[in-house]
Amino acid sequence: MDGKAAIVTGGASGIGLAIAHRFAMSGASVHVLDIHGSESEAATRKIAEAGGQAHAYECDVSRQEQVKVVLEAIFGRERVHILVNNAGIAHIGKVGDTTEEDFDKVFRVNVKGLYNCMLATVEHMKMQGGGVILNLASIAAWAGLADRFAYSMSKGAVVAMTNSVARDYLADNIRCNSISPARVHTPFVDGYLRKNYPGREQEMFDKLSRTQPIGRMAEPHEIAALALFLCSDEAAFITGTDYAIDGGFLNLRG
Repeated sequence: MDGKAAIVTGGASGIGLAIAHRFAMSGASVHVLDIHGSESEAATRKIAEAGGQAHAYECDVSRQEQVKVVLEAIFGRERVHILVNNAGIAHIGKVGDTTEEDFDKVFRVNVKGLYNCMLATVEHMKMQGGGVILNLASIAAWAGLADRFAYSMSKGAVVAMTNSVARDYLADNIRCNSISPARVHTPFVDGYLRKNYPGREQEMFDKLSRTQPIGRMAEPHEIAALALFLCSDEAAFITGTDYAIDGGFLNLRG
């Protein structure tokens, strides 16, 4: 990735941070966007301390005007070759437990957020001769996961948008793919367990780990490795594809 620039949304923690770090260590100039500006700055400091080049931005991807301002500032700084749409939120509940406010919030971040970022980026990539867009979907887009109604809706939309953008921008040399992870061990998982299963964190962690046939959760750096490949020139023949990285969840269950 020497000489390339990448934008990573939700890049201050978890999968996003792992992707930003991996890209920077591979030679890219990485622009880390996060709704929490202080966390974005902390992430870029870690990357810089490791020898990488990174820039921090506070940005709420659900707000189109804010996305436009931030991305135009980045485009004014350098050509952007890669956009990784990682920012997203989770929601737990069946359709009967999901309020309109819950549904709208998940949609604004997980669906409209991707739309806002791609809308602000595709013309820049067209004028610069092409680029790569990578969207973070989920196995929830493909499998019926219990109590994940709104989240599953949003990730199904991510896969559909990925295919649409890939088809529409073939002639502009813009590739668009998505990744669908199963459970990944991130700070969100640890916080979820502390909140919902106090005193039983390890028990529930082990139970959730076993839902992947491989017997464990993924680590963020493993998702980042796939992201690096799909955004590199080595994957130049790949577009319009969703990649499950799920420890066998979709195809090997009982």
